[in-house]
Amino acid sequence: MEQTKKDVRILAIETSCDETAAAVIKNGREVESNVIYTQIQLHTVFGGVVPEIASRKHIEKINPVIEAALREAEVTLEEIDAIAVTYGPGLVGALLVGVAEAKALAYGAGKPLVGVHHIEGHISANYIEHRELEPPFLCLVASGGHSHLVLVKDYGEYEIVGRTRDDAAGEAFDKVARAIGLGYPGGPKIDKLAKEGNKNAITFPRAKIADAPEDFSFSGLKSAVLNYLNQCEMKGTEINRADVAASFQQAVIDVLTEHTIEAAKRLGVDRVAIAGGVASNSSLREQMKKACMKSGFQFYHPSPVYCTDNAAMIGVAGYYEYKKGVRAGWDLNAVPNLKIGQR
Repeated sequence: MEQTKKDVRILAIETSCDETAAAVIKNGREVESNVIYTQIQLHTVFGGVVPEIASRKHIEKINPVIEAALREAEVTLEEIDAIAVTYGPGLVGALLVGVAEAKALAYGAGKPLVGVHHIEGHISANYIEHRELEPPFLCLVASGGHSHLVLVKDYGEYEIVGRTRDDAAGEAFDKVARAIGLGYPGGPKIDKLAKEGNKNAITFPRAKIADAPEDFSFSGLKSAVLNYLNQCEMKGTEINRADVAASFQQAVIDVLTEHTIEAAKRLGVDRVAIAGGVASNSSLREQMKKACMKSGFQFYHPSPVYCTDNAAMIGVAGYYEYKKGVRAGWDLNAVPNLKIGQR
């Protein structure tokens, strides 16, 4: 008689920045719960994330969030097969809260512990709603702290083929949003305002790096926007914020799309995915979809809830690490500058 395959459930914890999150993932692709406590309101007044406030709030919320995730999934800690946790990159104090919690739970419940790279989690978010997606594929990871082009060779096996030389795409969004008075978080606010503006109203630069055509640079673009705003102020010219937002956003999207498509063609892959907070930008999704169709590529993207920081993506990445036999020791620590592929 054939033995029934046992379901594998991962309890995942994510505290790399300002979201306290926990999730239960079944068999790597099924989300049984995904609970997120966001601190955006707390940090908005400061115009960005304040690390100490984030850490303190994680300590306060981590237990209730985990309890809610288990309750929503209708499982007990005893029924969990392993505990996965983000251990880098991110804010060191925030990461430490999640890592300490995961180690305590794993030790107390006698469960295996799996450390997960935050960016590998973002990439793995694509598996949740695209059950057919399997490596190899190319993934653009664009967020507040990262802009990477990653070749996903296999589950847990990655090669960076492009990266930012300075500002990440999401960081540029936040800085420009602040400059035109939109406040924090910048990405969603610029995306919304840009819909009211003319994306061709102002010509902003699209940086190209001669010796590394697949790398990104957004500091020059950010400076160009600030210079434009200063010049308007000096001349007494009225600033159309919607036009600035639309023109800036288009410059970022053009670069992200062009570099991704060029890299996919060079590498000979016909599947392209996007991930990270900036991947929830509606214009980027639309332009990338059109560019992929034109080039004959399959295009994948997570729903917005899985683009921003969440624990479901960490559970998916953790599942594939667990299946490969990867385990973390009790000496697992937060690594704020953890490199992708580093163990």
